[in-house]
Amino acid sequence: MKNRLTFSCKNLTIAIFLFLIEILIATKLNDYFFVRAYMGDVLVVMLIYYFVKSFFDLQPLKLIIGIFIFACSMEFLQYFHFAELFGFKDNPVMMTVLGNSFSWLDVVCYFVGSIILYLMRAIKWERRSRLQ
Repeated sequence: MKNRLTFSCKNLTIAIFLFLIEILIATKLNDYFFVRAYMGDVLVVMLIYYFVKSFFDLQPLKLIIGIFIFACSMEFLQYFHFAELFGFKDNPVMMTVLGNSFSWLDVVCYFVGSIILYLMRAIKWERRSRLQ
């Protein structure tokens, strides 16, 4: 499978749906701590995956691993308060998007999201193999 530019309306639709859920979590579900604190981090990995898959035909496992590494990198940068260093301290949207505090639980959530993606891809691959 070559890395090539492509377009998938299905993947973009899924990404948009996940983005809307993320907005809902960030703006309306403040009273639901579990959802606000953990589900958003699980879903953001999936959001990035489907967004990238909307435009690039990449190998799923490599993409999942790359997204996990990217998410962890962003989380570790939060330890150094990089959003504040770049001048976003007074911008609540950017502080929400970039995050403002490091948490090992967030890394676990990114891992869980990555595992869910992997399992979804494995199940899809298994179904496809049975049909052939």
